[in-house]
Amino acid sequence: MSQNEKTRITVEIHNRPYTIVGSESSSHVRLVASLVDQKMREIQEMNRQLDTSSLAVLTAVNAMNDYLKLKEDYATLLGSLKKKEDK
Repeated sequence: MSQNEKTRITVEIHNRPYTIVGSESSSHVRLVASLVDQKMREIQEMNRQLDTSSLAVLTAVNAMNDYLKLKEDYATLLGSLKKKEDK
């Protein structure tokens, strides 16, 4: 798929349909949606009183936290590789 081609796919997250338009493959979009749905269900299990908006925000905060940790780990690994190459 070229960069300019867009796909449209409808996925279900937290029992609601969402239409996603983007350049990623349908399988990738389905995977991402599934992971978001799974994370929302995990958070809801811990606090059943959360409304959907609060649940969505907490899911986004958790996802961004995980992303930043992975980004830091990646930078550390790159630094370690560079040190080894410089020796």
